[in-house]
Order: sequence, then C-alpha cells, then structure tokens
Amino acid sequence: MFRRGRPRAWWLDFGGAVFERESEIRVYAIVRSGGRQHKVAVGDIVEVDKISTAKVGDTVELSTLLVVDGDAVTSDPWVLAGIKVQAEVVDHHKGQKIDILRYKNKTGYRRRQGHRQQYTAIKVTEIPAAAK
Repeated sequence: MFRRGRPRAWWLDFGGAVFERESEIRVYAIVRSGGRQHKVAVGDIVEVDKISTAKVGDTVELSTLLVVDGDAVTSDPWVLAGIKVQAEVVDHHKGQKIDILRYKNKTGYRRRQGHRQQYTAIKVTEIPAAAK
C-alpha cells in the first residue's frame, strides 16, 4: 500500500510550498533582457545573459513587457514604455559547461567542443507602478 519512508498522509505534503494569503498583494513584472523574458518581483535575484557594460554594484534598467499589481494588469505598450524595472548587479559568473560532440559514422569525423555561457546575477530593487 504505502512504501516505507513516505508519510502516511502523503497527499497533504506540499513539498515545502508557501501559499500567499489572499490579503497579500504580490507585484511582479515580465521583463526582457538579452532576448529572453523573465518574471521578476522586488527582491528576486535573476540570472540574465551577461551585461558587459555593468559592474558589480551598478544599477541597470530592464524594459517591461507586463506589470501585474494585484488585480490590475498593465500590458499597454504606450504605458509600459515609461516603466523601467530597476535592478542592481550582484555578480558576474559562468554557467555550467555544455559539451558539444559532432560525429559522422564510418568517416572518422569527430569534433569535441565545450561552452560556458556568461551570466550576470541581478537583484530587482524597484518595480514602479503604472500611471492610471
């Protein structure tokens, strides 16, 4: 019936998930950086492609695609053009190594290559509210 080690009421175990109270309003934004989109909230540390012009401790602005403030969702491009999410550069580092192997059968063709993507860790400090 139940395996050893599994809690008897396993369906009550939420895996450490934290549920927000309904009265708590969470503000978040979808931002664009390095050709990718990231969902960010104030205090989040996000890994983006390397921002070569920024040094550790500098403040950077990220262009906003969507802002959610409780029930209010702002997606109008004219309004979002003036909203820039403020973030502070925390660290520059390399990602995990990726091995690239090329092989063709029966020809003796083998090529091996490695790659480590460079990232910048940023901490979101401010998400300005949309003007209504």
